[in-house]
Amino acid sequence: MNDNHVHLRTWGDWACFTRPEMKVERVSYPVMTPSAARGILEAVFWEPQICYRVAAIRVVRRGRWASIRRNEVQSVISLGNVGQWMKQPEKVSPIKAGGGAPDGTQRNMLALREVEYIISAELRTTPLADRKTDPIVKYLAEFKRRAQQGKCFHRPALGMREFAADFEWVDDPQAALEQRATELGTGWRQPVEDLGLMLYDVFSPGARAQGFRWKRPDELGSKPKKNTPRFVGELAQPRACFFRAKLQDSTLACHPDEIEILEPQGA
Repeated sequence: MNDNHVHLRTWGDWACFTRPEMKVERVSYPVMTPSAARGILEAVFWEPQICYRVAAIRVVRRGRWASIRRNEVQSVISLGNVGQWMKQPEKVSPIKAGGGAPDGTQRNMLALREVEYIISAELRTTPLADRKTDPIVKYLAEFKRRAQQGKCFHRPALGMREFAADFEWVDDPQAALEQRATELGTGWRQPVEDLGLMLYDVFSPGARAQGFRWKRPDELGSKPKKNTPRFVGELAQPRACFFRAKLQDSTLACHPDEIEILEPQGA
């Protein structure tokens, strides 16, 4: 490998990249968002010493719109309740959904059917990669090996966890796009299409690059003090970021160093 980029082709039967301005019913963006692409990469391989910066998303198949009505829940379970139930199982009060249950509700979803993308991302090390055993080439090789063997930490998803994604490693994303276009019998060269304001990620790119990891027991000591920090690095605070998305030649360019990241005022 002569650079620090990774390329992954991913596809699935269903996808929904939810627009955050839709408060109740889910409506998908027309193509994959950078945050969804990052989630797929991290599902394949992630360590506290690395982070991904999605550079481009090539759209092989945009899919078609499909409307679904689903049973969802209105309530949430707090961590405090979970802790209490672990100590007193007899007090468990589960959420009841579906079939007219009190916590259930029906909502519409506007999703995508039969989509396919090629993700290109820059793999970077965080300040936690401070050991000689943490060279970036090690993580690049590990990602490629896992992708080629179909391994993942958890099953990647296309926007929502129930919409599972398949994936495979590709060496040349542009060549893979052209090959798939030939196989599908569709042209991939399209004029510039303005997709409007799109969610970039739920974390600021700079904060995401800091990274953190929980300390090992030997680092905390036998009897850690009450105020002893239990992690190394910085916790990234959720902070929604947006950008103006444009699709050109079936490619969504989205590297944070090459686009303007917009953050809500007062966030």
